[in-house]
Amino acid sequence: MGVLVNETAATGNRNGFGILAILIAMTAISIQDALIKGISRDYPLHEIVLIRSVGALPFMLVLVHFEGAWGRLITERLPLLALRAFFVVMANSLYFVALAEIPLAEANAIFFVAPMFITILSIPFLGEKVGWYRWSAVFIGFAGVVVMLRPGSGLFQWIAISPILGALSYAMMQMMTRRLGVSEPASVLGITIHFTFILVSVLMFLTVGDGRFVDRIHPSLNFLFLSWVWPPADDYPTLALIGVLSAVIAYSLAQAYRIAEAGLIAPFEYTALLLAVLWGFLFFGETPDATTWTGILLIVGSGLYTLYREMLRGKPVSKPRGAARPR
Repeated sequence: MGVLVNETAATGNRNGFGILAILIAMTAISIQDALIKGISRDYPLHEIVLIRSVGALPFMLVLVHFEGAWGRLITERLPLLALRAFFVVMANSLYFVALAEIPLAEANAIFFVAPMFITILSIPFLGEKVGWYRWSAVFIGFAGVVVMLRPGSGLFQWIAISPILGALSYAMMQMMTRRLGVSEPASVLGITIHFTFILVSVLMFLTVGDGRFVDRIHPSLNFLFLSWVWPPADDYPTLALIGVLSAVIAYSLAQAYRIAEAGLIAPFEYTALLLAVLWGFLFFGETPDATTWTGILLIVGSGLYTLYREMLRGKPVSKPRGAARPR
């Protein structure tokens, strides 16, 4: 009896710390999103990502040391971890490109179609069978996206397709995670992603960092193609904070899903959407209209229902974003 009580208490403690970790991560994500949106007119995305990842590296290295994970940085799974990290980079980049042009809450909500993509991709990649309950949730989720995109109206923006593609990239990453059953320490998962961010950012600098493609492709994509600039001293605190937040996010997300029950903490990720609405209103004067709220409710409702159905089936839960956003 005493053993059972101890195990129950231990599980409760892990779940409690997991919820705390996910709330810290979601708060950090929402603040970082607002900061990046605020400076998106002054710096190219890949420069921000490079500064952020370089700023996060010292913290990640300290975490690797405290977890005693130096020997896990080079493993036979490194190529697969790198590919997984590449999908994370794609997911984040596509989301941030949209963030520069559309409201915080809208970009955030659209990205939450990831669980729907995971449901669809689980059929060819994992051989799962999807019943009509989950197909209904997928249909409702994508209906919410259509409502928010307003196709055929003068309010439609092609850049709003970007977070959808980002969600698809995230879903591909989750397929790899499920297939691999990644059990690496949280610090290793985080630092692998940051090294990939740095590599991609340097490659972008070498190819488009001179700004020669600005306004030559599409104005909404200028965030990708602005020329690199040396940050003025006034921006140092903002850029440093973005780096610190990136480390906090990478570690907190990975740790949350390692120590707690995924089905319990996954719904708490939707707090990021509520915070996005708040920061969008306070800092950018963005107020979602009735149509946007309708789309948000459809997407969130379908996502939560998808999580619920997967828990009933006893399958690993498809997290809304999970470790995909060391943003």
